[in-house]
Amino acid sequence: MTHAMVKGSNVPLDAMAVRAVLRWTPGAGVPDVDASALLLGSGGRVRSDEDFVFYNQPRHPSGLVRRLPKRSLAEGLTDTIEADLSALDPSVDQVVIAASSDGAAFEQVRDLCVMLFDAAAAGGEPLAVFDIRPETGEETAIICGELYRRGDGWKFRAVGQGYPTGLVGLATAFGISVDEAEAAAEPAATPMPPAPAFPPAPAPGPDSQLTVQHQQPAYGYPQPTAAPPAPAQQSAYGYPQPASAQPAYGYPQPAAAAAYAPDPNFVLPPQGPQFIRP
Repeated sequence: MTHAMVKGSNVPLDAMAVRAVLRWTPGAGVPDVDASALLLGSGGRVRSDEDFVFYNQPRHPSGLVRRLPKRSLAEGLTDTIEADLSALDPSVDQVVIAASSDGAAFEQVRDLCVMLFDAAAAGGEPLAVFDIRPETGEETAIICGELYRRGDGWKFRAVGQGYPTGLVGLATAFGISVDEAEAAAEPAATPMPPAPAFPPAPAPGPDSQLTVQHQQPAYGYPQPTAAPPAPAQQSAYGYPQPASAQPAYGYPQPAAAAAYAPDPNFVLPPQGPQFIRP
């Protein structure tokens, strides 16, 4: 059964997930209409700026209140707010459903109404319908209705209260921080950072504590310390080599010998018996 509501009336809700659908008739000179929602605490104000769901912030961080895309139907244009009331944080006492107009007052908007549906039901008749009529015609934002806690359940109230200050005036009335001057101002040029008060650090040089000069490794074999270049010599096929010679494929190398000249004090041992032919 659909409840046809008048301003100030309320109706209890059996559905805990609902869709509030704004609908109006488009035409020449008719401004665009946007739906929005504000989640209010016990003091009738938002807990933070995140509690404002509108076209620039279409989803509440909890994911329980969101704005759906606009649709064009045979009956007119629609903009929708969906809310899962059963899962909302207990600190949320109300969800305000609002509408704002872009470019003209609501005096130019025809056939504006809000319809409340059970979000869990596919199609079907609305739970409640409220035809909204501006009081002065100068309103650019209107509170269409509010979902509010009553005991362990929720109710919906038809409100129809207008604001001539648009969406910004509506938001600030409920505690949203809006700085129009700051938003409209062009970004200033970024100032150059001041010169440092201390001299710049010198460029890094060789490490005075460095004890090993890093060179390209020869495939992991131990490397000798640097030595003056010496004339290349033919390797003696594995025999011990002087220090200046090419290392024998990684094997340990002996210390350099003084020289390989004959020893002047060397004497052959005594010879054995001589075999003389008789």
